Amino acid sequence: MKKKFLTALEVAEYLQIHIDTVYTLVQKGDLPGAKIGKQWRFDAAEIQRWFTTKAQQQQEPQDDV
Repeated sequence: MKKKFLTALEVAEYLQIHIDTVYTLVQKGDLPGAKIGKQWRFDAAEIQRWFTTKAQQQQEPQDDV
């Protein structure tokens, strides 16, 4: 099975966020990606899993301590 890889611009369009936000998230280690030379590449399936996980975390009730 062939994996699909996305550019930073494609990830930004997919997530509907600014490309600078993509770079910030990946540099902080929050978004899964790999730098190949000067270009970032993102596994489409990993981006989908990351988004699903983030969406689920937002829906979970927060504990009031």
